[in-house]
This record gives sequence, C-alpha cells and structure tokens, in this order.
Amino acid sequence: MADTSITKIDSRFSPKGKDGEKYLASGIHVAMRLWENEEPGEAKEAVTRPYETVGYVLSGKAELHIEGQMVLLEPGNSWVVPKEASHAYKVLETFTAVEATTPPAQVHGREDA
Repeated sequence: MADTSITKIDSRFSPKGKDGEKYLASGIHVAMRLWENEEPGEAKEAVTRPYETVGYVLSGKAELHIEGQMVLLEPGNSWVVPKEASHAYKVLETFTAVEATTPPAQVHGREDA
C-alpha cells in the first residue's frame, strides 16, 4: 500500500536548529531547512557532514568554500555539497536560502558529526 500521509509545515512555527536554521518539512529520506536573514560575517569553520545538501538562494550573497574551491552564491543560484565534502560558507550580504538534505540532517545527530 502506498504511503498517503501528508505533512504541512508553517515556517512561522518551525523549530530552530543550533545554528539558527528553521526546520521545514521532513520525510524519511529528505528534509528541508530555511536559512533566513543570515547576517554577513567571517567564514564559518569548514565542516564535513554525513549527508548530501542541495540549496537554492532566495536573496543575498554568500561564498561557498568547498574542497579548495570557491563558488559565489546569488539569488536564483542553486548548489550541491556532496556527502563528506569539506565546506564552509561566508555570508557577504544578508542571505536567505532553502536547503534539502538527504538523509535528513537533523536526525540521529548528523548535524553534530
């Protein structure tokens, strides 16, 4: 039998992660999160994560530093961070983006890895 469950998330009431991200809809294999009005600042420390991330920029600008390369992210751009890739973000202009992670980032301590 097919899964017929429906999940609707109102981001006004979404829980926030320790880095300020809002958790949006989450399924068994993929989850969404919103980075909203992230302020400019120094590049964050490079990390690796046990999940793949794809993102889409809604507003602002940021640099994505990944495995020795730098990509400028601007409105309308999308990107991929492969599982276990060393990466860091540097917000240049107040930044809002939506990301999807697979498997879901917030489950089983994956964000702490």
